[in-house]
Amino acid sequence: MFLKPEVLKALITAAAAQVIASAPELTALDQAIGDGDHGANMKRGFEAILAKLDAIAAEAPGEAVKAMGKTLVMTVGGASGPLYGSLFMAMGEAMLRGKRLPEDLAEIFASGVEAVSARGRSRAGEKTMLDVLVPVLEILRAEAGRPDLAQRVRAVASAAAERTAPMLATKGRAAFLGARSIGHIDPGARSSSVLLHAICTSLEALP
Repeated sequence: MFLKPEVLKALITAAAAQVIASAPELTALDQAIGDGDHGANMKRGFEAILAKLDAIAAEAPGEAVKAMGKTLVMTVGGASGPLYGSLFMAMGEAMLRGKRLPEDLAEIFASGVEAVSARGRSRAGEKTMLDVLVPVLEILRAEAGRPDLAQRVRAVASAAAERTAPMLATKGRAAFLGARSIGHIDPGARSSSVLLHAICTSLEALP
């Protein structure tokens, strides 16, 4: 099984640590075009996941990923909780329906991306986390099996987050700013990039 308990625990720990460490940056980005609480909210959510780490990692992979999503929904404030919760819960559900890692990675990730889109009633191009998730999904579909896939995902995620700066926000709190939202990186796009970076780096470190 690809996601053995010790592997899952390492991935969760790495992802949570990076999100928590990035809280000040995410807060600063959100202060520019949002409520200013994205960093604190994400930090609280991933600290809650770490508090349940042993129990989550002991579950079957699909149940574990779903449990992460439920924890984020219950502990992360604002729009981020439902959106990130939907991402993880939908991926977990896909795994419980028989999708397996690593061979079905793109399909599992697609389930999460679709859930985020449905929950936020949004799509790529509207200055949201989807502007990172969708390009990453495209890479997973087009380049599955490449030995440097993790490196490619990191590069795409970073570039995609940066590309949200010149976008006009049409969803969420930032949409109320109109043209003033231009010139700022979307906080959700950045947190998505941070999360993907941490997971990819952790996967590369596996024996």
